[in-house]
Amino acid sequence: MIELEGVPELIDPVMVAAFEGWNDAGDAASTAVAHLDREWKGEVFAALDAEDYYDFQVNRPTVWLDGGVRKITWPTTRLSVVRIGGEKPRDLVLVRGIEPSMRWRSFCNEILGFAHELGVEMVVILGALLGDTPHTRPVPVSGITSDSDLARTMDLEETRYEGPTGIVGILQEACTHAGVPAVSLWAAVPHYVSQPPNPKATLALLNRLEDLIGLRIPLGELPEDARAWQLGVDQLAAEDSEVAEYVQTLEEARDTAELPEATGEAIAREFERYLRRRDGGPGPGATGPGGVPGLATDGGEGSSYLRDTTSGRTRPPKPPRPEPEAGESGPDNDAEGVEGGDEEDSSED
Repeated sequence: MIELEGVPELIDPVMVAAFEGWNDAGDAASTAVAHLDREWKGEVFAALDAEDYYDFQVNRPTVWLDGGVRKITWPTTRLSVVRIGGEKPRDLVLVRGIEPSMRWRSFCNEILGFAHELGVEMVVILGALLGDTPHTRPVPVSGITSDSDLARTMDLEETRYEGPTGIVGILQEACTHAGVPAVSLWAAVPHYVSQPPNPKATLALLNRLEDLIGLRIPLGELPEDARAWQLGVDQLAAEDSEVAEYVQTLEEARDTAELPEATGEAIAREFERYLRRRDGGPGPGATGPGGVPGLATDGGEGSSYLRDTTSGRTRPPKPPRPEPEAGESGPDNDAEGVEGGDEEDSSED
């Protein structure tokens, strides 16, 4: 039973969701929702019962001390609401959690129950995949939907993926069957630097979300973090000729594939973003698909990014062969097929 006492009536609400796990390479998607929650001071109003959806031997609870009193935090999914004012106010319902271990249909139905009660107009699900993309280029972000009308009106890609999927794909299909407009935004994370955090991918997702829902999102320190992250990876790659050669190969392939993208539309989109940032006004409606240049961060323990633990030196690993959503890796993926690479990577941590 869903009780929403204390939740105010929302204005044109959009639900934005992300889940840690298979769909979250580099923690880029879950970090994006956490950023929204932090910047807009979200207020948690509901949490799903962890007993119903999680295997605690897979996602273990944590014990911590609060003023000498021991407390337990259970793995779960929480919902919060943020109120966004301005000339064109619009509220967000943020869903952040861990991919459930069981009962996915019930899980999605419960999320959709909240969406229905809150009058949510659209659901946007964020994800991140591992792909053959160089860290030196803008992060490719794909906008995916199962709704042909939505694909046409918002200039999105209609998914044709067949194969294993994660909770992002299941929730999107549940929304479609329930008649709720739903979009998935997927960022491609370089497979050779997949360890979290990846603020560059997080920033790219937020930029694409900003275009999609027409809101100016405060970015805080993300742009500086992105530059620091890229600088750190640049330095690591420069230390190994094999890594540098491999990155150059990816750059050449990416530049050749995206040469037609240097169009008037792409330039206009970037100019609109510049004006929006300068004037502090709300964003326009949806624009064309494709990644938005963004930079991300963490210059910290970068030495582990390219480390081959078996040989003890840095070199480019053999790229995993992703299972593409739309025929090839990178920005044209629906991403669920590449998530297997994410799962493989997470097992190494």
